[in-house]
Amino acid sequence: MPNSVTPTHCPYCALQCGMNLTPAPDGTVEVSERADFPVNRGALCGKGRTAPAVLSSRVRLTSPLVRSGGTLVPATWDEALDRIAMELSRTRTEHGPDACGVFGGGGLTNEKAYTLGKFARVVLGTSQIDYNGRFCMSSAAAGGMKAFGLDRGLPFPLEDIPKSGCVILVGSNLAETMPPSLRFFTELRENGGTLIVVDPRRTKTAEQADLHLMPRPGTDLALALGLLHLVVAEGRTDEEYITERTVGWEDARAAAMAHWPEYVERITGVPVPQLRETVRMFCEPESAMVLTARGPEQQSKGTDTVSAWINLCLATGRAGRPYSGYGCLTGQGNGQGGREHGQKADQLPGYRKLDDPAARAHVAEVWGVDPDSLPGPGRSAYELLDALGTDIRSLLLMGSNPVVSAPHASHIEERIKSLDFLAVCDVVLSETAALADVVLPVTQWAEETGTTTNLEGRVLLRRQAITPPDGIRSDLEVMHELADRLGVEKGFPTDPEEVFEELRRASAGGPADYSGITYRRLAEENGVFWPCPTPEKDVTSGDQDVHPGTARLFLDRFAHPDGRARFVPVSHRAIAEEPDEEYPVLLTTGRVVAQYQSGAQTRRVDELNAAAPGPFVELHPRLAERLGAAEGDPVAVVSRRGRAVAPARITLGIRPDTVFMPFHWYGEGRANTLTNPALDPTSRMPEFKACAVRLETVER
Repeated sequence: MPNSVTPTHCPYCALQCGMNLTPAPDGTVEVSERADFPVNRGALCGKGRTAPAVLSSRVRLTSPLVRSGGTLVPATWDEALDRIAMELSRTRTEHGPDACGVFGGGGLTNEKAYTLGKFARVVLGTSQIDYNGRFCMSSAAAGGMKAFGLDRGLPFPLEDIPKSGCVILVGSNLAETMPPSLRFFTELRENGGTLIVVDPRRTKTAEQADLHLMPRPGTDLALALGLLHLVVAEGRTDEEYITERTVGWEDARAAAMAHWPEYVERITGVPVPQLRETVRMFCEPESAMVLTARGPEQQSKGTDTVSAWINLCLATGRAGRPYSGYGCLTGQGNGQGGREHGQKADQLPGYRKLDDPAARAHVAEVWGVDPDSLPGPGRSAYELLDALGTDIRSLLLMGSNPVVSAPHASHIEERIKSLDFLAVCDVVLSETAALADVVLPVTQWAEETGTTTNLEGRVLLRRQAITPPDGIRSDLEVMHELADRLGVEKGFPTDPEEVFEELRRASAGGPADYSGITYRRLAEENGVFWPCPTPEKDVTSGDQDVHPGTARLFLDRFAHPDGRARFVPVSHRAIAEEPDEEYPVLLTTGRVVAQYQSGAQTRRVDELNAAAPGPFVELHPRLAERLGAAEGDPVAVVSRRGRAVAPARITLGIRPDTVFMPFHWYGEGRANTLTNPALDPTSRMPEFKACAVRLETVER
């Protein structure tokens, strides 16, 4: 590869910040500012600045590993691929295709996600495929589909946020999870707008707010309903908008009116005056937004909670209008694109539904297979993992570390250990990869070209900047080689642009239509928003115009056939596991600024480890006093599923009835050992954000 500057994007969160990479003479890669990309305007967090550290052979996998005599030992690529193909073939023959499982990741490029879904359904013939993005924004996706007929994280660019009059930010600590985005909220306030943060902790984000609401974890649904009650009671609804652009208002209003302010205060702990002030701040400006993240979404009622916040936007005429609306802050780097093109258990490329005959026929034609040969919808992520070793006997896993990131993680670890066969493709030897029978070392962001779709729905081109080390192959090469060994010689190209061209055809006409997007356009235009349905202009005939992409959705109509948004009537219900005498405290989980997701990559970067060396238990001084714990003392957090131990971090910035743990670590501080796998009935999202625990002191 040339040693010139390569404009590309960060490998971590869904901002997909722009950066420049330059190979250095010593073989390392230098990161520099890329001010032309509008999402971050050159700014990078510590994770982005240090991302090249994971390219080092000191921390990464450099050779295939095959288990022999209980130990992973180096092997050739042919040995490793032959072993995987043999085991997958044996599983299909002995137990049927659905005994083969596939588990993907929200960090895979669109090309990889598309190919993985195709590989599962065409080569293995299995319905058992899902991905860790199910744990990210599936509740927001389900709520958005119900209300608007289309799911895209943000229906507008981030640059619209400073132009709004008020933003309610629910369950997001973006100052730590995606720091470069904080500038948009700072500009909002500089422009005279207001920021309301809903979070049970006084986070760095909450410190920036004009108003901070601290509800009890798991009560966001009641909070949203209480706000809508007040909107109605105070005569702040937009009746003309409701009549012209929505349906279902009467039922949604009736449900909300059962949640009067004093009742909501008892449930949430948010005082009535703060509820009234929130309504005033939200309704008085001409424009306003509600943005949710994992806080309200990672609940067993996450879809209903999202619906309640959307109802608030619809009742006040704040959706499908400039600088207004509901949006979700996607977490993983390609969490949006990862589910649009086939990793999700019930979806085909273009965000088509797998059980739709027309969708099956369209995609089958692109793939050159019989529509009847495509399996139906399979299990959701947690249900798939829970079935390992029983119904699912072999698993191919790419870009995920569920031993750390899944709820009830110790149980999932046991399920993984009970498999007949596990193959993992990864950059590093994660805790999950360490359990595998075969581990394949694959290329990373800077060593390959591919596309991702950021939280705005902006499709981006990540460019290869350096040549991967000898012995490393791409995920596309892996799937090509496995398909060939399993009897499918064509249809799995290794060139990412060739894959993207097929993805364009497969997505054409679907809700997430990429057919008008090309690599050339992505390079020239700094990304293109989907849907972008019109093919690029044919320079030979000149009879077609280039579609510009859709930066702002719903300004003219919503995506339902009648063009109207749907109110969804919802009512408050308790979390799946309320505190009791034995487990009297609530646990909520989240992230810290210096680590990312399961920590598989960031925990290998010295600078990030120095900033965040390990887990902790955040608790209020009154709770610490009752426990008899001082700052730094080891504290055991015990749930019905497990036990985790970490040092106490005592702060006034958390509710006295709640403790917080970050989930980036394995070992005795593994927070997801504790979390509850109770699933939302619609999105199948586990309830990461609220479960009952007790605290115990630990001998030093």
